Amino acid sequence: MNTYQNLLNLIGRVLVATLFLPAGLAKLAGFEGTIAYFASLGIPAPVFALVATIIIEIGGSIALLVGYKTRVVASLMALFTLAAAITGHAFWAAPVDAAFIAQLLFFKNIAVMGGLLILASAGAGKFSIDGLKASK
Repeated sequence: MNTYQNLLNLIGRVLVATLFLPAGLAKLAGFEGTIAYFASLGIPAPVFALVATIIIEIGGSIALLVGYKTRVVASLMALFTLAAAITGHAFWAAPVDAAFIAQLLFFKNIAVMGGLLILASAGAGKFSIDGLKASK
């Protein structure tokens, strides 16, 4: 990657993290309410699912920000995002008055998956922990 590509990669990692990090922090702050929400979605073991979600959203965001194990983290976050789209934004099962918003959020998640898969393919670039390790 050239400097321009490395800079865009860094900006992309920061932007992807701006979606997941605040979401994870909000779930942590509203733990009990989020458990109830997960249970209302029919998610099995909502406490376990919430803890895993918080770890993925906060830990994954930090890993992406600093570019640590980016290919693996981005791949895992893409799978997580697919699961979140299916369980949290099931527009095909939503009431008519909520289907449009659920569909927008579902396809937003699909687009985010695209960015994560590009990161999984390209890696973190030069401006990252992964890039520092590769240059040694």
